[in-house]
Formats: sequence, C-alpha cells, structure tokens
Amino acid sequence: MTMTVLDIMRSASVIPVIAIDDPAHAVPLAKALVAGGIRVLEVTLRTAHGLQAIRDMAQVEGAIVGVGTLTQPDEFAAARDAGAVFGVSPGLTPMLIEAAKKSGLPLLPGVMTPSEVMAAREAGFRQLKLFPAVPAGGVGMLNAIGGPLPDVTFCPTGGISIDTAPAFLACKNVACVGGSWLTPKDALTSGDWDRITELAKAAAALRKQ
Repeated sequence: MTMTVLDIMRSASVIPVIAIDDPAHAVPLAKALVAGGIRVLEVTLRTAHGLQAIRDMAQVEGAIVGVGTLTQPDEFAAARDAGAVFGVSPGLTPMLIEAAKKSGLPLLPGVMTPSEVMAAREAGFRQLKLFPAVPAGGVGMLNAIGGPLPDVTFCPTGGISIDTAPAFLACKNVACVGGSWLTPKDALTSGDWDRITELAKAAAALRKQ
C-alpha cells in the first residue's frame, strides 16, 4: 500500500532527522526508535552512508523509512530503489518537482516564506516542511500563514526540541514536527540504544492534540 505524504505525517507526532556516520548504527538505531513508538524515520543524505542506511533500515519491521536532504534530481530514484517510501527536501525547484513526478516518490518539500508556500501549492503540494522552522518565525509564522493559506499542512523542522515541540503541534496547520534531538551523536557513538528508545517514547507521547 502506497502511503501519501499526509498519511505519513499523521503516523508520527515527531519525525527524527537522522544523519548516519557509521553504517553499523543504522539497524540498531531504527530498532531502538521503533521500539519507542517512533516509526517514521527520515534518513538524510548529508553523509556518504545515507543510501546504505535507508537500505538497511527499510528491512526493520515497523519502520517507515524516508530520505531527507534531497537536493539533486538523480537522488530520487536512487533513494526509492534503496527502499525509501517518501522524500523530504530543504527547498523546492522545478527540477525537483519533475524528479518527484518521475520517481513517484511522495515528496515533502521545504519552504520558508509565504511566496514559497504559494509556489509549492501551485505545483500541487499541500503538505510542506517549514524549514528552518525557528529562524523562519516558528509558531508565530505558522499561525499567521494559516489565515490566508488554510489548506496547507506543515511539518516544521529546524531548531525544535522536546520542550518546544508541543507549541508547534498545537498549531492547527501542523501535523507533526521534525527533530534531530532523538538521535544525539554521543548516544550513537556509544551505542546507547536504550537512551534512544527512551527519547523516542517521550517524543511519541507528544500526540497531536
């Protein structure tokens, strides 16, 4: 069954933004997050191991694995072939729109301004990532933009923490938030998977009201 971007966003109150430096971390990390109730995983292409991590994590039962930091058209098909079921990009360009259509990979594109939101909407996107969320104006920006553009749903990402996430989730036009706090580097380096599971449990408890 193919999930839409909205299905995926509604499956998770928090989507962890994951950068894998060591491919050996991919499977135990995915298992630890899923065990804590966080199933939607965004694996970024910020490191050389992104595609391999997607391939490995996609085998973990219960995990819904997507690809993040899509910036080049050829990355779409490669990520889809690796097992990604959705994509996330920091911005949106005509070439990325075309690549998303060709690959069939559901895309959550990044926007920062009202004009970018309107351009994305014109291109057929109603689910968007506000990025970087805090520098873009955070909760105030989301509430303000909800007036003139009420049919757009956001996943704000960038600068959000476990403490600030509830305020974002309380916004009418927010379905979930993205965050890197679930996968702290020191926990990955030391293989402290129990700590990751506890962070995931706390994030999963932040249900959309």
